[in-house]
Amino acid sequence: MLTVFGTIALDTTRTPFHTVERTLGGTATFASISASNYVSTSIVGIVGHDFPASYLELLKNRVDIRGLTISQIGKTFHYDSSFGYDLSKRTTNKTELNVISNYQSTIPEEYVDSEYVYLANNDPLQNLNVLKLFSKPKLIICDTMDFWIMNGRDEVIKMINKVDGIILNESEAKLLFKESDIFTCARLLSSIGPTFAVINKGGNGSLLFYDDEFYPLPAYPIEIIRDPTGAGDSFGGAFIGYLSQQEKLDSKSLKNAMMHGNIMGSFAIEDYGIEKLININADDIKNRYEKYKEILSF
Repeated sequence: MLTVFGTIALDTTRTPFHTVERTLGGTATFASISASNYVSTSIVGIVGHDFPASYLELLKNRVDIRGLTISQIGKTFHYDSSFGYDLSKRTTNKTELNVISNYQSTIPEEYVDSEYVYLANNDPLQNLNVLKLFSKPKLIICDTMDFWIMNGRDEVIKMINKVDGIILNESEAKLLFKESDIFTCARLLSSIGPTFAVINKGGNGSLLFYDDEFYPLPAYPIEIIRDPTGAGDSFGGAFIGYLSQQEKLDSKSLKNAMMHGNIMGSFAIEDYGIEKLININADDIKNRYEKYKEILSF
């Protein structure tokens, strides 16, 4: 079983073409829904009394929600952001931590023996605390973002030291080490603990560093992009979801995990919020994977 820990949010996303208000989002939401296409997935996090019953039912139909806490006194985490016309750079308008600000994470007894753990983008201290609750996972992967790097770099480093792999984007990797070269950043990431590091470059694909070698992979080409918000989290969920199916961790399995990560990320950006992710099936993923292989061959 895979357990995903992170935020479950009500997101407001604004683009020059459309705005969606208080739609279901959050790092754990995107990652767990994406991962559920590959493995039995449970979600751990907290929402407030304002969390719509329809969203709760949607999650329940996709993942195990026994690790979801519903606060009766606080509101759900809310993130309000905007994208410009190129949809490549996100600007934060408002961040309301609400129930996650003082969240003391717990997990059901049934989750303790989870073989796979994904620490989605979240407070690194909370990630470290929840990690202590698991017995002995086979594989732990984490994510982070610029907010935590700028406001809690030491805790981010401690978290990275406790995991087997890390996934983050190019600007975050450069900010973490104050370096301009992503190859240097990848080596530095691996030097502080993880067996592998994946640096996502948005529309320019992703870069894997494993066993002292680099493996670049272009993004799956998408003609119509509506909302990039959940791309990275969808990548991470599919990445660890695919690896949970494999007998061993090696360059081949990691490269294929990157392909599936890019595929699920490409689905996510085709519609607003989680709308696309909840309307695809195994055949859609398989067909896009086969097309991806054609694109990569010459």
